[in-house]
Amino acid sequence: MTYLECRNRFIELGAFSVHQVNAVFPNFSPNNLTRWQRHGLIVKLRQGFYAFQEVVSQPNFALFLSNFIYKPSYISLHTALAFYGIIPEAVTQITAVSSLKTADFRNNAAQFSYKKIKPDLFFGYEQKPFGNRTISMATPEKAILDLLYLYPFYNTKSEIENLRFDEDFVRNELNIGKLALYVDTFHNKKLAKRVEIFTNLYEI
Repeated sequence: MTYLECRNRFIELGAFSVHQVNAVFPNFSPNNLTRWQRHGLIVKLRQGFYAFQEVVSQPNFALFLSNFIYKPSYISLHTALAFYGIIPEAVTQITAVSSLKTADFRNNAAQFSYKKIKPDLFFGYEQKPFGNRTISMATPEKAILDLLYLYPFYNTKSEIENLRFDEDFVRNELNIGKLALYVDTFHNKKLAKRVEIFTNLYEI
C-alpha cells in the first residue's frame, strides 16, 4: 500500500488505526507508518493510531481525535464547559471522561486527558456534528456534574467562584430540571452538597 492509497481510503476520516488499515490492506507493512511519520505526512496519536498531518490543525479536530483514540469516551469537564462558553479559560488540554482507566496522551495534535467514571455514570452526552463526523460531548449539565464529582475540591463557594461560570448562561440557559435528575442518578451525597453550593451561589 502506498501513502496515496492510504490517504484516498482514510482522508475523510482524518485519522485511522492500524486495525483499520490491516482490514483494508492485509499485506500492509507497519514500516510504512514510520516512514510516513518521518516525512511529516502523518502524526502518531498513540500506539496504533495516526492522523493525517494536513488535518490535525483544523478547528476542533482535536475534539474528534479525543473520541477516536480512547473509546468509550466523551468530551467533558473544563473542555466541554469552555466549548459552551460557560467558563472563560482557554483550555490547554482536551479533557474527557471514560469508563476505562484514567489515561493521558500527548502528541503533535494536542494533549488528551481522560478521567475514569463508573460505567453507570457514563451518560449525559450528545453527538455534535463535525463536518461529516460527530463528536461525543457532555451536555452542559453533565459537564458541570462530572467536574464537581471528579474534582471534589470544588466544595466551597470560593472554589466554585474561581471557575468563573458565565452567570447569564447558568441563570437563563442551564436546564435545572436535567441537572437535578442527573444528580439523583449519581446517588452521591457529597456531590449533591457541592451542587447545592453551586445553585445557591447563582440563586438558581
